[in-house]
Amino acid sequence: MSLAQQIGGIVLALVISLVIAYIGSDLGATVAGLPLFALCMLIAFGVNWLLFIHSWLNRSEKLFDLIGSFTFVLVTLTALVAQGHYDVRVLLISVAIVVWALRLGPFLHGRIVKSGEDRRFRYIKQSFTWLLMTWTMQANWVFVTAACGLAAITSSVVAPLDWTLLVGFSLWLLGFGVEVIADRQKSAFKADPGNDGRFIQSGLWAWSRHPNYFGEILLWAGVALMAYPALIGNQIFTLIAPLFVIAQLTLVSGVPMLERRADKVWGEEEAYRKYKRQTPALMLWPPR
Repeated sequence: MSLAQQIGGIVLALVISLVIAYIGSDLGATVAGLPLFALCMLIAFGVNWLLFIHSWLNRSEKLFDLIGSFTFVLVTLTALVAQGHYDVRVLLISVAIVVWALRLGPFLHGRIVKSGEDRRFRYIKQSFTWLLMTWTMQANWVFVTAACGLAAITSSVVAPLDWTLLVGFSLWLLGFGVEVIADRQKSAFKADPGNDGRFIQSGLWAWSRHPNYFGEILLWAGVALMAYPALIGNQIFTLIAPLFVIAQLTLVSGVPMLERRADKVWGEEEAYRKYKRQTPALMLWPPR
């Protein structure tokens, strides 16, 4: 990646977050005159830039995933406590984000500890601007992904309980369950020495080539649905958050990256080609 692309990535992440901070702060709570929603953005970037310094000085990516999850927890609890009202909708949204983050961060960190490195960072951590871009994009990922949930938590209105809360939380539960089960199935598959060099095509992975990502999309859609009734004014535009998740997982760093890697390793195997033809890339669906 060229220097211009790295700087462009940093600028783009900042611009996107600033725009989201502006629209998500509309008619929301304030702290010492500063919109609470925008304060969450400052915290997200502050934490990740501070840890970038540690990462650069030590040429280490070991804390990257843990800090991403910690940032989700920190901004959510900051918004909840600073806002100071604890209605059922706000509490469920907060619990949904925090529980998801507390499960995912240690899971990803454990994989890095077990393998000894995150292959994505092999070259990234040797470049100051590339590493800075990566930490900056993580801050942007946290803030934009959680945007509609944070907007609902910091909203100046209390939405009444209705069907969106029940359906939204049910979607979150379903998505969270799918993600957890898929991750555990893949971990168990890789832990079996007899599967060395093979690709997984059992369990949920028989119905989707990336069921964990499908679960993640579902759970963030659930958060958005729970948040919707509490959004006022321009806050409504923070509902772009689940679309951002979909774009990240299907166009940027999720499915495309893993598909290229799988094609490189197993692309010549007929069993893999058959699996790819018959199994949906994302959505859980019986094999064709």
